[in-house]
Amino acid sequence: MGWWQGGDPRMNAVSVPTPRGTEHENDTDGETALLLAAHGGDPLAAHLLGRRFAQRGDQSAARHWWERAATAGNVDSAYNLGVWHERHGSPTEAARWYGLAADAGDAEAALNLATLLLEQLGDVPSARRWFETAAGAGSRAAARRLALLCEDSGETGEAGEWHRRAATAGDLASAHDLGFLAYSHGDDGEAVRWWDLAARGGHADAAYHLGLLLQAGRDLAGAEAFYRLAARNEHPGAASRLGAIALSRGDLRTARAWFERAAHTGRIDDQRTAGFVCVEMSDAQGAGHWFGRAAANGDPEAAFNFGLLLIAEYNDLQGGRHWFRKAARAGHHRAAVELAALPAVTGAPDEAERWPASPPAPARDRPGTEPELAARAELAAAAVARRGAAPPRTDDLAEILSTWDLVTRPLGDRGDVVTLLAERTGVPRAAIEHLAAVRDTLLRPGGAPWPTPAEVEHVLVTARALRSGSAP
Repeated sequence: MGWWQGGDPRMNAVSVPTPRGTEHENDTDGETALLLAAHGGDPLAAHLLGRRFAQRGDQSAARHWWERAATAGNVDSAYNLGVWHERHGSPTEAARWYGLAADAGDAEAALNLATLLLEQLGDVPSARRWFETAAGAGSRAAARRLALLCEDSGETGEAGEWHRRAATAGDLASAHDLGFLAYSHGDDGEAVRWWDLAARGGHADAAYHLGLLLQAGRDLAGAEAFYRLAARNEHPGAASRLGAIALSRGDLRTARAWFERAAHTGRIDDQRTAGFVCVEMSDAQGAGHWFGRAAANGDPEAAFNFGLLLIAEYNDLQGGRHWFRKAARAGHHRAAVELAALPAVTGAPDEAERWPASPPAPARDRPGTEPELAARAELAAAAVARRGAAPPRTDDLAEILSTWDLVTRPLGDRGDVVTLLAERTGVPRAAIEHLAAVRDTLLRPGGAPWPTPAEVEHVLVTARALRSGSAP
């Protein structure tokens, strides 16, 4: 519409509501008659004149007649003036006109006013009041914004109520959020209910997270079904999970297809894994492609394997050495061993001086993680990250879970495992109890807050000490 032209170009990226139409759009009264009526104080005539001038691009005249109409009580004109001022970078004036319409009971104006107060004027209490007004009038968007405000202020009960109102009105994002609120409070049944609702409506993240929850509960068939639902909506994590399921069945062709689908989105772990699958399929060219991409993205394990591939398949010692160096400089133990051995073949003794024949083994090699525990770790990280908090690394959480299984499994049912571990390793009992508590929170949420990144780092020190068999 012409009345939008000429606004402040800095406002072009701002999300501003579309100006409102009117049921009188096709009014056929002559302009002279409208002018006479408007000058006589008819607010509807003034509003229609404003529309006509706006369509011609005459901003000044449109604004003049809308102001007369709004002042005389025309809600549509007040709303349009709010839009006009917001678009032209005058949030205070926009708020005044939106407020006039909202005070008259206009729910859309109340929503726009609340959004402007929150995002441009920073008035959270007033924004919340107008969101409540709009939500009370049936605005799904307002109910969701209220839910998020409540979450940010720690009012999880209130947040759940507003999310529920939005979700039952069809908001899939709020249904997804309700799933996380339930999961974080240990209510897996409610989490399943809301994630299922959102997933069947096309919410890819909800389908994926429901797949993780089902896999954590060892329902692989159910998990696979929801991973496929998420993958149909282009979720790369779901493609990766489906690749792992196919690989566990020995179906290399299907595994490769899924891992490559995930790898094409830039996921380094999946690029490396696609390379390994290609090796299993005796496809050196495909393996080189994926190892090379992951290595170029800074993955030391892929760099090491790319080096091995170049030497074994193409007799490219120079290329192999290059990628071994990249991996070794990133702390890859086996790459350093290979570099130390290469001079015997290539006659380059200076390389041997750089890389000891028996470099110290890395102290932080992570234990393997069962898929069910990895799913729990990913759910916990996603729950923390959902509202913008710095999430712990999924690999770190998986390491905590797998370490506990690794060090306690040999003990069987021999009573107090904490005391036994403390006696065997010298690791302080309090540190082991802290590790156990964090592990319980990851496996059975709701009993304690999610661990902070600092807490995870502290617990990782204990986990690595237990694996090494000695106190840090």
